[in-house]
Amino acid sequence: MMNLDTIGKNIRQFRNGKKMSQEDLAEKAGLSSNYIGMIERGEKVPSLTTFINILNSLGVSADMILTDVLNTGYTVKNSMLNEKIEKLTPQDKVKIYEIIDILIKNSK
Repeated sequence: MMNLDTIGKNIRQFRNGKKMSQEDLAEKAGLSSNYIGMIERGEKVPSLTTFINILNSLGVSADMILTDVLNTGYTVKNSMLNEKIEKLTPQDKVKIYEIIDILIKNSK
């Protein structure tokens, strides 16, 4: 069973990241803000055409929104994580990598 409500959560995350309201996104995508809300809450799954309109309105690619649903999603997650890590100070990078090493050792 696919957990499709992560699609809505990711749409909300990118919308908030772009400082857009549901109304802004709805207007840009030619949808109602009610419908955007239902998608973000996982109550509705958009049609492919609607999904493409939302992606274009947000300026994001499908893999960014579908990262938790697709089997290849970890590739996208890793590159997004790498971008965040690159912005850190060298000291913070060392801390992050130490934490990751500990988590990997404990997961075996």
